[in-house]
Formats: sequence, C-alpha cells, structure tokens
Amino acid sequence: MLKIIYIAVIVLLVITGLVFAVLNAEPVQFNYYFDSLSIPLSLSMLVAMILGAILGVLASAGAILRQKREIHRLRKAADTAEKEINNLRSLPLRDDH
Repeated sequence: MLKIIYIAVIVLLVITGLVFAVLNAEPVQFNYYFDSLSIPLSLSMLVAMILGAILGVLASAGAILRQKREIHRLRKAADTAEKEINNLRSLPLRDDH
C-alpha cells in the first residue's frame, strides 16, 4: 500500500513538473560575464532551485559532520564505560570489616 502511495506522489510530481515546464516555456535572456544565452524560463528556475539545494546541503554539511563526530565520541565513551562496568562486576566481592 505504501509503495502505491509513493508511486502516486512521484507521478503527481512529474505531471506537475511537466505542466510547469509547458506553461513557462517562454525564452529568457541569461547574461553572464562573456556572453548571453536564451533559455526557457522553466529551465532557468530549475537550475536555480538545484543550485539552491546544493548550497543548502553544503551549508549544513559542517554541522552534520560535527554532530557525527560527537556521536562517535560519545559511543566510544559509552563502550569504555560499559567495559569498565563489566570488569567491575567480574571482580570478587571482599568482605573486610
């Protein structure tokens, strides 16, 4: 059932994208330093969204990597503490009083 919902959502997104591309097919002038290029409006918007997504991922990559390092450090500390607890449990009890 979940697979059918995923497929339906993907088909809906593809249809929406195609309708968007057809409705925004007018050419726009894209000027860059050395030349200019005439491209469809929908393509220029798609490129801008992709570049924005890439820049967003790159901006959050530092925080994600920092958190992964912290998780690794904390897991290592937890494993060390668990080994120490297991070692203490295996020691015989001495009744010296």
